Amino acid sequence: MSKTIAITGATGFVGGETLLDFKDHGHRVIAIDNRPPPEHLQGIADQQVVASYATEDAFRAIEAAGVDAIVHCGATSLVGPSVKNPSFYYENNVIGTKRLMDFVVEHMPSVRFIFSSSSSVYGEPVMVPISEVDPPQPLSPYGESKLMTDMMLASYHTAYNFDYVSFRYFNAVGADPQGRHGQEPRATHIIARVLEGIRDGGEFTLFGNTYPTPDGSCVRDHVHVADLARAHRMALESDFEGGVYNAGIGHGVSNLEVIKMAEEVTGQKLNYKIGEARPGDPSQLTAVNDRLVNQGWAAEYTLHDMITHAWSWYMKSHNQVAA
Repeated sequence: MSKTIAITGATGFVGGETLLDFKDHGHRVIAIDNRPPPEHLQGIADQQVVASYATEDAFRAIEAAGVDAIVHCGATSLVGPSVKNPSFYYENNVIGTKRLMDFVVEHMPSVRFIFSSSSSVYGEPVMVPISEVDPPQPLSPYGESKLMTDMMLASYHTAYNFDYVSFRYFNAVGADPQGRHGQEPRATHIIARVLEGIRDGGEFTLFGNTYPTPDGSCVRDHVHVADLARAHRMALESDFEGGVYNAGIGHGVSNLEVIKMAEEVTGQKLNYKIGEARPGDPSQLTAVNDRLVNQGWAAEYTLHDMITHAWSWYMKSHNQVAA
């Protein structure tokens, strides 16, 4: 059954892929972002609102559309800058989200609120793989802002029967399998940096090779952005239980394995060197995803798929810029 959904942060990586997925499956989408959509996303949404998600313009559009759900991907999302300017992150990610939640409570209390949280809430994990019940101990204002929002969601649910689903993304990677959308240039995760390094011929630095892992490099749980978009769509269903979910594939791959796979997919060698391990970088971050799997979700895309789709996007977008 077709539904009407508002997506905040709809021009971003996850928000844009979620927009495409919902439209592919016949839903009506109100796209909200303070940036106009890039050319490849223009004309996709049924309504485009160029405004911050926590403004009256956004609220009026959401209420007028009579949305069934809000997928809240709008946030400022880099760890390093959050340490240098925490005020901006708390204002945009926490206070802005509270305004949006207050609007829902007052005007649209039956709306389901689907939140883009992050595995950064766990910080240095007590044990791996990480379960939703493990103690959160974020290491940055960005991670703290996601944890604060998860806490607000839980308390609003208790006090106001606020209907929410929160997905704690692990490493969101890849690109649209049909080549319609992907990462912006200079994204910070390793797959993006490795592929741009191969494409542009620069030197890549692998931070650390003496971790207590099989090959000495960090191990991370990478999840395809299209699998995340599908999780958001599944969360629209009434029988999808509310609460917090780890959104990862349930196992990790090492940074050296990522490099090897990238070289295999592209047929090119990466020029890289080994650097010092970065302070605060956990050796392993992988998810216990049983709760999400029990709702009927399973990852459809492999590491090979993630890198193949991302490489196609980087080559396509690079050629467009070059042209």
